[in-house]
Amino acid sequence: MRWVLDYTAQQSSGIGAWTRDTAHIEKSFVFAGMPARSGVTAALMVQAGCTGLDDIFSGPDNYFQAYAPNANLDELTAQLGERYEIARTNIKKWSVGSPIQAPLDAMSNILSKRAVDPDEVKSIVVRLAHTEARVVDNREMPDICLQHMIAVMLLDKAASFQAAHDQPRMSDPAVLRARAKVQLIPSDELEALEPARQAIVEITLSDGSVLSDRVTAVRGTADNPMPRDEVVGKCRDLMEPVLGKAKATELIETVLGIEKVKDIRELRGVLQKA
Repeated sequence: MRWVLDYTAQQSSGIGAWTRDTAHIEKSFVFAGMPARSGVTAALMVQAGCTGLDDIFSGPDNYFQAYAPNANLDELTAQLGERYEIARTNIKKWSVGSPIQAPLDAMSNILSKRAVDPDEVKSIVVRLAHTEARVVDNREMPDICLQHMIAVMLLDKAASFQAAHDQPRMSDPAVLRARAKVQLIPSDELEALEPARQAIVEITLSDGSVLSDRVTAVRGTADNPMPRDEVVGKCRDLMEPVLGKAKATELIETVLGIEKVKDIRELRGVLQKA
């Protein structure tokens, strides 16, 4: 295992240029595909008989000296056996860029308390930290464009995966009318709270009344986790169009009862289209 970690560390790479990919596809390789490929490659090499360093995380020229020389290494073993990071994994409620999560949460909170007719909306002001705002300000991709997704939420009262990836809808007249009412304001106050991704949304109606909400913990994070029914709902939204309703249900039930699966290869069948 030490040798597997050694070979995986040697393959580490990835630079911030992926943010310029207008289709937002390269991110999936940098964040998930490449680490997975490197881990599998390392395991295959060691299985084939390759040997390596026993201490890639210590000693001269180690991994941390190369990538994080000022890191607090004590955190690697802090609460070992007590705190399990997998249980603190963030799950996005909305299939959009991370800086748009809190604004959509706020919109959803407002709309759940009162019915809002889009025609009665005079303006929508969204406040985000500067570092968040510049990532999602009037982007060309629907799922990374805050103004577009706020307009979609106003019209649909939701933000499905399909709606967040419907490029032609960015030219829809109804969406454009709603989008014209959305104003994104970078906030010094929220910037000071980074890395917490907070958002403030204010909807002003034609009668002068203002509906507002502030999100301090994004839905789906460890500080505001989604209950199981919301996680299952997100899974269905993503999987049913690909696997079909029956297969998606079977996969969800299998994963939720994973402790009953005797051989992980049993998952192969439920991951395939009917």
